[in-house]
Amino acid sequence: MTKKKQETDPLLAVTTADLYKSIGDWFDVLRYERHVSAHTIRAYQNDIGRFVRFLAKYNSAPLSISILADSDITAFRAWMASLTIDDELSATSRSRALSAVRRFLDWLDKQGIAHNPYIKTLRAPKKPHKLPRPVSAERIFELLDSYNATDWEDCRDKALFTLLYGTGLRIQEALSLDIQDWPQGSDIDFLTIRGKGKKERKVPILKRVHDEINACIKAAPFAPMPDRPIFVGTRGGRLHQGVAQRNLRKLRASFGLPDSATPHALRHSFATHLLEHGANLRQVQELLGHSSLSTTQRYTDVDNAKLFEVYKMAHPRS
Repeated sequence: MTKKKQETDPLLAVTTADLYKSIGDWFDVLRYERHVSAHTIRAYQNDIGRFVRFLAKYNSAPLSISILADSDITAFRAWMASLTIDDELSATSRSRALSAVRRFLDWLDKQGIAHNPYIKTLRAPKKPHKLPRPVSAERIFELLDSYNATDWEDCRDKALFTLLYGTGLRIQEALSLDIQDWPQGSDIDFLTIRGKGKKERKVPILKRVHDEINACIKAAPFAPMPDRPIFVGTRGGRLHQGVAQRNLRKLRASFGLPDSATPHALRHSFATHLLEHGANLRQVQELLGHSSLSTTQRYTDVDNAKLFEVYKMAHPRS
């Protein structure tokens, strides 16, 4: 960690040097050895930051490794309560925070730095069961066809959202693509993706997706060098995820689409529509890059929910 980073890091004020170093070492392990995504790193940094600040205040002293090791179940429960009362975090966010702290303490234990048995006794908050909310194929095509083909930023956004719906990629996977990553064939081809945990998978690219991406590359006012991002911002750098989300947010408002119509909803729609047309769970799991089949199982619940709605509307006893 650089000297400038250390001088500006607010954790310095609430930790001792030994714990501060261990936190930095752990995040280095997540980045460079376990290849955790940048999004997860940012979330964990927020979670660990809240945890450290709370325990420092709870103990009225900068948090050290020895204080952390001696913290009891009451302290940990008080921290979890503060996430609900003070930070107003959802059950999902509280569950992720607990997971982050557990992983950190488990790493400290394996390194022989500190041992605390109480963190494992905390129960994770019960998360609500939320079904993915796909957008109908008709509304997706209507939205994509609304873009101005002569505007290069519209061309870029249309290509990005066509890619997300046509392949089921995560938005960060799509934005990380460079021109040299794109297959050169004009018919059905396969794109190699390195997803979460640097796991590699191949996804088929249909001609329509090919055409949109090639048009996007040509339309951008920047030289199509092999190492140039496919999706570029106005200054020629890699398009930021927040910009793509904002652009879709503006467009969905004009179409009267719900707030759930996000870039990630296009991935949900891809999976749901495949299952509706006969794909099996294993195939969809492979295409989405899910490590667990139970994650893909959520999409069958969408179909079951729709089936139950039809049943209630049609059955005379409903």
